[in-house]
Amino acid sequence: MDHIVYLDAKAKEIENLVLGNKSMILRGASAKEIPYGLVNEGDILYFINDNGEEEVKAMAIVSSVFNSEKLSNEESFETIIRNQDKLQLPDMLFEKLAGKQYLVLIGLDKIREVKPFQIENRNSTKIGDWIPAGRIEEYVKKYVVSSRL
Repeated sequence: MDHIVYLDAKAKEIENLVLGNKSMILRGASAKEIPYGLVNEGDILYFINDNGEEEVKAMAIVSSVFNSEKLSNEESFETIIRNQDKLQLPDMLFEKLAGKQYLVLIGLDKIREVKPFQIENRNSTKIGDWIPAGRIEEYVKKYVVSSRL
């Protein structure tokens, strides 16, 4: 399955993935929310900055997924700290996510930039910052995705 994932533009998450500074992304919530349970090894993630551009700039293959059970505040902090070498969360994102009861840690492989292309803004299907897209081609606007990982 393909997923469209919005990443923090201020934290330069896409740039840090492409440069190899980070190899994992994280989602956290107080309940089991998307993408909890929806991401599998081998899925393809397409990354967009969360600044309103609606433009895919990079992609990667999911190499590992960890969906936590309900965590205590301390367990949540410990889980993030244990994976910080791969997450490379800046303080503002660490503070936002640490302490969440449900964490989804997604390891990435074959991270690469793509020729930027726009997606259709489908607010009706967008849940938060993650769209389980099925196939990316269904969201492409004016462009054809010619290469898959």
